[in-house]
Amino acid sequence: MNLNQVTLPVTNMLDSSVFYRTLGFTQIVDTPHYARFECPDGGSSFSLSLETKTFTNGAVIYFEHEDLDNWVKELIGKGIDFIQAPQNKTYLWREAVLEDPSGNKIKLYWAGENRLNPPWRVDIQHK
Repeated sequence: MNLNQVTLPVTNMLDSSVFYRTLGFTQIVDTPHYARFECPDGGSSFSLSLETKTFTNGAVIYFEHEDLDNWVKELIGKGIDFIQAPQNKTYLWREAVLEDPSGNKIKLYWAGENRLNPPWRVDIQHK
């Protein structure tokens, strides 16, 4: 099994599409109500869906990059604003926080081996 994609609600498709392309993603679908993006590494994708009603999205989307600090510096140079600069977290990830033009929370991070194998990892499966 593999996760296909996550779809985020947005209020302005053009602004949001430009934002995600600025972060470095390749747009592979472009319609007035739906856009899809391919991540530069790993074969993952995510999409945007235009919402005409007021929404609150409590989900957080994470994008991983080994050279996090330089990526953040590069994005700041392109005019991207951050809520939080890269910080080391107690759960052994380094992450920066920002929002897209529709207010969706995004974390750019690097966790290395701790992403899938933290010291407190458990393996619980359905039987």
